[in-house]
Amino acid sequence: QVQLVESGGGLVQAGGSLRLSCAASGRTLSSYTVGWFRQAPGKEREFVAAIPWTSSSTYYADSVKGRFTISRDNAKNTLYLQMNSLKPEDTAAYYCAAKTSMNLYSRGSSYNYWGQGTQVTVSS
Repeated sequence: QVQLVESGGGLVQAGGSLRLSCAASGRTLSSYTVGWFRQAPGKEREFVAAIPWTSSSTYYADSVKGRFTISRDNAKNTLYLQMNSLKPEDTAAYYCAAKTSMNLYSRGSSYNYWGQGTQVTVSS
């Protein structure tokens, strides 16, 4: 099993930046497809970004493309999400997730492991 712990959330003004981290323990993240999801109050969980374990390719939701960057540091066993040009609509709880398969990377139900989440609030 792999345990995931997110950090780095907080309150930021519109146009600002935050970097989320997801520290993994138990197994090495290099063997997993990893992703970020978010859920705003009253809304369904949505895909944000992912990196399949078989490649360095990255995938993003259209709503964050060009503003967010997902990356992984295998030596530190940590996943990151750099968020720039934040908007009030980015306000949500952000979760990192991991799974052993590489397909369906945008489908949250296909992930096996989840962190507890970190809150991001963007003020206008």
